[in-house]
Amino acid sequence: MRIATCNVNGIRAAARKGMGEWIAFAEADVLLLQEVRAPEELVAPLIGEGYRVIPWPCEIKGRAGVAVAVREKLQTGAVVRGIGDDQPPVDTGRWLEVVLPDIGLRVVSAYLHSGDSSNKEKMDAKYAHLDLVQTRLEELAEADEHLLVAGDFNIVHTPLDITNWKSNHNKTSGVLDSEIAYLDRWFGTMGFVDVQRRLDPDSQGPYTWWSQRGKAFDNNTGWRIDYHLTDPGLAGKAEKYRIDRAASYDARFSDHAPLIVDYSL
Repeated sequence: MRIATCNVNGIRAAARKGMGEWIAFAEADVLLLQEVRAPEELVAPLIGEGYRVIPWPCEIKGRAGVAVAVREKLQTGAVVRGIGDDQPPVDTGRWLEVVLPDIGLRVVSAYLHSGDSSNKEKMDAKYAHLDLVQTRLEELAEADEHLLVAGDFNIVHTPLDITNWKSNHNKTSGVLDSEIAYLDRWFGTMGFVDVQRRLDPDSQGPYTWWSQRGKAFDNNTGWRIDYHLTDPGLAGKAEKYRIDRAASYDARFSDHAPLIVDYSL
């Protein structure tokens, strides 16, 4: 079972830049996409044939949006859009659950807020959503099924996950101790597993996001902010991972690179 996650940074632009070729090359059984930023009816045609596509756009036009695409050979069951009953528009299009009943797996495409350390309103929205994610993870930890939450968490966990730790730590959103504390809980006391780190515990990076500014991509000045978070049982079935970093800056279809994990399911 090959599962890929990618923040596509706008699926229409990504499709023009070669996303379809990557989808064909990746041969994933499940695609978890974030920052889709497109109306629901446009998403499936841009992903292409062979997948059953479940999108959830953001209520704010041009923002967020997530999708789950599952090979047609796989059954799909319950679908959960978002967390809680009264979601503010800024939280929509960020958390999409799909159950795959024949393999006992619930997958989640997650696009957590990026925040802005200079903007209290944006940081308040980020922390409020992180609290909801925390509560939902506590609920899902009790379920009798495997769990995979994959996507753009917009938080690095340790100095191994960002090139310039010292210059960003507690200065830049995504590298604040108050944000990192959530990952400490999820991957610590709650017992979930960061699959990339389970398979590759000591490497600097490899990264999944590079700023569009300057020569960040060319110099590999990156951040690792895209994750596969799983229950321990599913993590034990992870065989290998890869990051499909483009060969050059102009060959990218997004500012993120896809993270792909093969599981023995």
